[in-house]
Amino acid sequence: MRPAVVRILAYRPSPQSLRRNLGLLAATLLLAVLSTCSPHKDVLTQIRAQGVLKVATINSPTTYYFGAKGALGYDYDLAQGFADQLGVKLDMIVAQSPQEAIEMVEDGRANLAAAGLAVSPSRELHVRFSQPLLTVKPQLVYRMGDPRPSSLADLHGKLTVVSNSVHAERLESLKKQYPNLSWDETDDQETEQLLYEVANGQLQYTIANSDIIAINQRYYPRLRVAFDLADAQDLAWALPRDGDDSLFDAVQSYIAGISGKTLARLRDRYFGHVERINYFGAVTLASQVQSRLPKYRSAFMAAGKKYGVDWRLLAAMGYQESQWDPEAVSPTGVRGLMMLTLDTANFLNVQDREDPTQSIFGGAQYYTQLYDQLPDPIKEPDRTWMALAAYNIGLGHLLDARVLTRETGGNANHWLDVRNSLPLLTQARWYSRTRHGYARGFETVTYVGNVRTFYDMLTWITNGAPAKAKPEPAEPPL
Repeated sequence: MRPAVVRILAYRPSPQSLRRNLGLLAATLLLAVLSTCSPHKDVLTQIRAQGVLKVATINSPTTYYFGAKGALGYDYDLAQGFADQLGVKLDMIVAQSPQEAIEMVEDGRANLAAAGLAVSPSRELHVRFSQPLLTVKPQLVYRMGDPRPSSLADLHGKLTVVSNSVHAERLESLKKQYPNLSWDETDDQETEQLLYEVANGQLQYTIANSDIIAINQRYYPRLRVAFDLADAQDLAWALPRDGDDSLFDAVQSYIAGISGKTLARLRDRYFGHVERINYFGAVTLASQVQSRLPKYRSAFMAAGKKYGVDWRLLAAMGYQESQWDPEAVSPTGVRGLMMLTLDTANFLNVQDREDPTQSIFGGAQYYTQLYDQLPDPIKEPDRTWMALAAYNIGLGHLLDARVLTRETGGNANHWLDVRNSLPLLTQARWYSRTRHGYARGFETVTYVGNVRTFYDMLTWITNGAPAKAKPEPAEPPL
């Protein structure tokens, strides 16, 4: 048998193929050199290049929300100031919870989180915090008239807190000290809703930060603080733990550069106790009718005649807004007897918001425009009450509440049904379905109720004809 012959064939590339391969090799080497030699762009440089600062937040009166006056919130104002300093656009990304806001920072969907975040050891494992922007106390609240507990051992009812919150974390750490302590955690209710349920007698206890409690006590006076659960707690912004210090250092420098007076004014704007003169007792009204109303009655009557509105309704709105004080200024920048925003005043051609006559005519015109923009099927008296709600919360949010009313089986043309839907605008599972998002619906319910009360009283005091509108059904007990 003849031995097998193995042939080894040498590959000889053509001149064209050789040149092509050498070209590819050169390009690859050049790309490798450029990638190693070109400087890496830090996060701050990237943000400036993109022109956008992405900030994760939550809808809350202490962080970020849209009202009739536009975007508001303590964290929002600070974040806008930081974006302005960087020369970029601010993009507020609304998370469903503080925990989700932190997760957005971790996975890169947001550059930082400004969501009223309490600094805690467990959170510091995932993000790093800026220097404190606010200090609060975690407090347990109950309803006035119920026994006041002195400690967690004295609870005799249901305690509910938001799940995955610092308060839930704190309760877990106190379990050893109070072995009989029990509580529920909720995913579909937010702190404001829990506070409302406590004030309304639907829930015995909840835990919230002192800033949120102070704001809600203005609207629900039966909310009472039983005790502090801990010492002062720092609230700060959260940034990623990615080894890049550029954005973190810029945040720290920005916060350090805010003057004490500026920060104090901002804190007072959202958390101060001397704020908008919204809800005064009826007893005070009688004295103000004698001392203040005569100065502006003719203007109210003239505006009412011009725009076809009962002057006493306009006067009730003015009393609710400013207690008939033409120099009143709210913490959100609205001012004057009818509390007009600068944008609204400019739109209405009101030159001086603190001129009482201009303010009254501007307020009457604005109310009438809202009244006329409501859908035709809304009839009186519901049309008046919904126009008042739009004056307070904004037409967009009022229309959102009508959509939710239909979704929950109510009549969107009836104020009573819409009134019951307005508080839903504080709950993520409801406002996430709407066009305009979060709004303080509870406040608007109170606003309309107070204006109606003042309107009825003014009708009686001025010995005029009884108000044509039927009485509003009683509010839920607080």
